[in-house]
Amino acid sequence: MSNKIQAIRGMNDLLPKDSALWLSLEKTIFDLFISYGFKNIRTPIVEKTDTFCRAIGEATDIVEKEMYSWKESNGESLSLRPEGTAGCVRAMIEHNLPREGIQKVFYQGAMFRHERPQKGRYRQFHQVGVEVFGADNAKIDAELMAMTHSLWQDLGLKNLTLEINTLGSAEARANYKSVLVDYFTQHKDELDEDSLRRLSTNPLRILDSKNKDMQSLINAAPKLMDHLDDESAQHFDVFKGYLECLDIPYQINTRLVRGLDYYNRTVFEWTTTDLGAQGTICAGGRYDGLVEKMGGKPTPAVGFALGLERLILLLEEQDITLAESPLSIYLVALGDAAQIKSMQIADQLHHALPSAILYNDITLGSFKAQFKKADKADADYALILGEEEINNNQISIKPLKGQGSQQTMSIEEAVDYFGAL
Repeated sequence: MSNKIQAIRGMNDLLPKDSALWLSLEKTIFDLFISYGFKNIRTPIVEKTDTFCRAIGEATDIVEKEMYSWKESNGESLSLRPEGTAGCVRAMIEHNLPREGIQKVFYQGAMFRHERPQKGRYRQFHQVGVEVFGADNAKIDAELMAMTHSLWQDLGLKNLTLEINTLGSAEARANYKSVLVDYFTQHKDELDEDSLRRLSTNPLRILDSKNKDMQSLINAAPKLMDHLDDESAQHFDVFKGYLECLDIPYQINTRLVRGLDYYNRTVFEWTTTDLGAQGTICAGGRYDGLVEKMGGKPTPAVGFALGLERLILLLEEQDITLAESPLSIYLVALGDAAQIKSMQIADQLHHALPSAILYNDITLGSFKAQFKKADKADADYALILGEEEINNNQISIKPLKGQGSQQTMSIEEAVDYFGAL
C-alpha cells in the first residue's frame, strides 16, 4: 500500500494557477448580489445532524446515504453540511432575525456529500446561495430570476434555459402525493428498485427518475398542476407575468420537483445542455413552511443555490475569460542599496496603483536571472533599479511585451506614467 500523501477522493485542491478564474467569478457574483440589497451570512460547516434531518427530510437520498456524520463523546450526532439552507434557517431562528423585517442573505462555501465523484459532482463542492425570509409574494421569486438572469449576462454565458414549476401548498401536495402513490402502485411491476423504495418514502422523486424504461409511465402520471390549490395557481400566474414583463424566457417543466422535502409553490432550475448529464447550474424555490417546521415562527422564504464547480466547467466549455489581466510590473533590483530602495518604491506603487500586480524580486539574483523571473511571471513591465538609477534617484522602465523602448525617469514620473496606462 502506498504511503504517498494525497487528498481524499472527490475533495480537490484549487491550485494557484487556476484560482484567478474562481476569484473573478466569486467577485462578479458577490458584487451583483450586494447590488440587489443582499447581505452576507456565514454559518458553521458542522451542524447537529438533526438540523439537516428536520430541514431536508429523513426520506431524502442526502440524509439516507450522503451525509458525513459522526457521534461526539456525549452521544450527540454531528454532520458536515450537505447544503446551505438548513444552516441559514437555523441561524434565522436562533438569532430571531426575521423580526427585524425581510432578510435577504447570501452565503458561500464548501458543502459535503458522500457520493460517487464524477465530473461536476464532488464530495466537497462549493456553493453560493441566496435566501430571502419574510416575503410571501411572487415579486421576490421574480427578482431572484432577474438577478440570476443578470448574472449569466455579466458572465457572458449562453445556452441556459430557465425551467419552472409550482408544487402548490403543503396540503395540495399531500393530496397529490396520495394520487401519485395510487397511480404508481397500480403500475408497481414497471418500477425499478429505486422507485419502489421512493413509493413509500418520497413518491414525487419518482417523477425525477432518469431511468429511460420508465419515461412513458412517468409522462402518463397525474400532473400536480391539475391538483393545485387556487392561491398557488394565482401565485404561479403572477410569477409568470413578472417573467414575461422582464423578457426572461422560461419553460414549464411539470416534472421538476426538486429533491428536498421542504419546497412548496415556485420551484426553478437554470439548465444547460453544454455539460452533458450534469445540466443544472442553479436551482431553488420557495419553502414557506420550513422555518416553522424547524421551530421558528411561521415565515415565508425562497432561495436558490448555484454550484461553482459546474459554473467553472461551463465557463471553460464556452471558452469565457472573465477578467482582463491587470497591469503587472516586476521590480528588478541589483545591490544592497537597491534592495532597500526597492521596498520603498514597491510601497509607493502599491498605494498609487492598488489594482496593479507588483512583483518585487526576492531571489536577489543577477539582472539576467531576475529578467527571466519577470518573463516567467508574464509581467508587462520591468522596473529597473541598478547602481546608476540609485545614484541619480531615478528608475528605468522597460516594456517586456514590445510596447516601446526603455526609458528612465523619477519615481514620481513613473507613478504618473503607470497611472495613465
